[in-house]
Amino acid sequence: MAAPGRLGVGIIGAGRVGPVIGAALAGVGHAITGITSGSDDDRAAAVLPGVAVLDAVEIVRRSELVVIAVPHAELPGLVQGIADVGGWQVGQLVLHTDPAHGTDVLGPAAERGAIPLAVHPAITFNGTSVDLRQLQASFAGVTAPAAVLPIAQALAVEMGCEPVIIAEHDRAAYAEAIATASEFSRSIVQQATGLLRGIGVDNPGGYLSALVSSAVERALRDESDPLGTPPEL
Repeated sequence: MAAPGRLGVGIIGAGRVGPVIGAALAGVGHAITGITSGSDDDRAAAVLPGVAVLDAVEIVRRSELVVIAVPHAELPGLVQGIADVGGWQVGQLVLHTDPAHGTDVLGPAAERGAIPLAVHPAITFNGTSVDLRQLQASFAGVTAPAAVLPIAQALAVEMGCEPVIIAEHDRAAYAEAIATASEFSRSIVQQATGLLRGIGVDNPGGYLSALVSSAVERALRDESDPLGTPPEL
């Protein structure tokens, strides 16, 4: 049972994101009502031990807060499908973690009285408990109707993140920024390690680890300078 003031939380999506979000919320006292089956149930069980594996409709029936962490292409159909079978409940919180969508995608749930929230923690999830430490140093893009925005912000904080409000019409640009940072970084590392491997350097990933980490940290520090002063050479 959830403690007073805490919620019964159901997780739809047992990939790398959903179980970690569930563990973060459980860590502040919310009760996890269930999680759907996914591509790696053993990994999900390691992050959320003892949590019941249920179908999506049953999770919605049991939960005051439903966290949806599914692939981008699956999100609209999932929300509509649950609406079609009368699953969403009046006053129920429905939160998704997709960077590219605001709350519009949750329209079918909102039409049935649910409260739509979009919270995207800006980290690369590995799907393990290590992510819980990453969340403590991260931000989260938050989108919600004005009346319930404080709820979305509070949930982001409970996940460990500092909430940053992203307007509904800015979600596409936000998603592009997230994709650019993650995909470009991966591509550059792959290109550089390939060149080193080609000239016989053993463990090119390890060789570049300190260089890449320090270079990225320097770039982020320069872009975070509130005074806008030019970087030192």
